[in-house]
Amino acid sequence: MNLSEVKSAEIKNLNILAKQVVEGFITGIHKSPFHGFSVEFSEHKLYNKGESTRHIDWKLFAKTDKLYTKKYEEETNLRCHIIIDNSASMHYPVVRKQTLDNLNKVGFSAIAAASLMEIFKQQRDAVGLSIYSDTYEYYAPEKGSDRHRNMLIYQLEQLLVSESKSSTETYKYLHEIAEKIHRRSLIFVFTDMFQPNKDNDTLFDALKHLKFNKHEVVLFHTYDGETEFNFNFDNSPKKFVDLETMEEVNIYPENVQDNYKKSVENYFQYLKNKSLLYKIDYVPLDINKGYNEVLTSYLISRKKNK
Repeated sequence: MNLSEVKSAEIKNLNILAKQVVEGFITGIHKSPFHGFSVEFSEHKLYNKGESTRHIDWKLFAKTDKLYTKKYEEETNLRCHIIIDNSASMHYPVVRKQTLDNLNKVGFSAIAAASLMEIFKQQRDAVGLSIYSDTYEYYAPEKGSDRHRNMLIYQLEQLLVSESKSSTETYKYLHEIAEKIHRRSLIFVFTDMFQPNKDNDTLFDALKHLKFNKHEVVLFHTYDGETEFNFNFDNSPKKFVDLETMEEVNIYPENVQDNYKKSVENYFQYLKNKSLLYKIDYVPLDINKGYNEVLTSYLISRKKNK
């Protein structure tokens, strides 16, 4: 199956797809500052007869005609927790069959989370998962076994075929999750930041609560750049429906596009500034632009937390 066929095929095995995403990412960063992927390289030492040949540096042998092995520093395994907003607005845009090149926000988040889990597995990091909408739908604590990861992958696969008409109180469930995670962890939050009933200060107070036990928090602000940011619609009259409040408005998109985009840009800047204030890593994620931003954010956060 070629790349175009993979992108247009219905997603049936999230585990395999996550491995493909990660393999592509690793290939792309092979010569980048993140090349030391599983362990950090420390120094060379002379090869002693009888040792395993696994870590011999053959490139150095070609230059020096002497056998050296690479000596590595042990890494501290981390605990990671992924939080996914499964409210109605995360099921935008409406997609009948999710494929790699045709996803809604929650589908993108599920694949991103599975890809993170694949890297966690390689790094031997434990992972937990929380999913919420108008209820706390799912919680699993941080563990590192294959059986545990397979259970989490199954939960993510359900997101790819699920529907939701639920509004959410993100701040409420972030407070609940914060009470459950006691040991220092890397926390990744996937949400579109739509919360109709509370102001954003309330939401950031909840994010601040997540940092209480010295957790590092990465906020993945998930959105559809084409329509939710740029407001690119044809100029025929449209009825826009809020998926969480069901409020409706009839407009010609072209008449409001400029003002809409300015408001959205201001909102994104507000989120960035507020995150800086609370020492939260803010990462805007356009669901049309792939997963490199997600995986790079993990590597950067992991280096900071070693």
